[in-house]
Amino acid sequence: MAESLICNNTQSRVSSVLNRDVRQFGKKFMFDSNEETCWNSDQGESQWVVLEFPQPVKVSELRLQFQGGFSGKSCKLEDPGRWPNCPCLLFIPNPPLVQRLKIVFENSADFFGRIIVYTLEILGERVL
Repeated sequence: MAESLICNNTQSRVSSVLNRDVRQFGKKFMFDSNEETCWNSDQGESQWVVLEFPQPVKVSELRLQFQGGFSGKSCKLEDPGRWPNCPCLLFIPNPPLVQRLKIVFENSADFFGRIIVYTLEILGERVL
């Protein structure tokens, strides 16, 4: 049974924040379960989110809620050495064991390359 893999000990990083305004648009808002808040990247190509889990995990599902015109048109999952350039799928068959996951939005529906994510959920299983 898949469970949420994001916990208090999961570390996250993002490529940018709109106008460096982390109080209003910071990465923490992807995980706060509030539909009114979001991470908003600044403009530029190849925006990304990196998650570092406190223990190895098998990621079987990603759930992303974008704002309409600020979504990733294509994305890939990266974990150097273990999961190179896997296509971004919502359901991942036979997931590899990883401790670090990078989601790269290679291009955006927005002309300036901005991405807005209201919710990011990572589901799968923890491996002890």
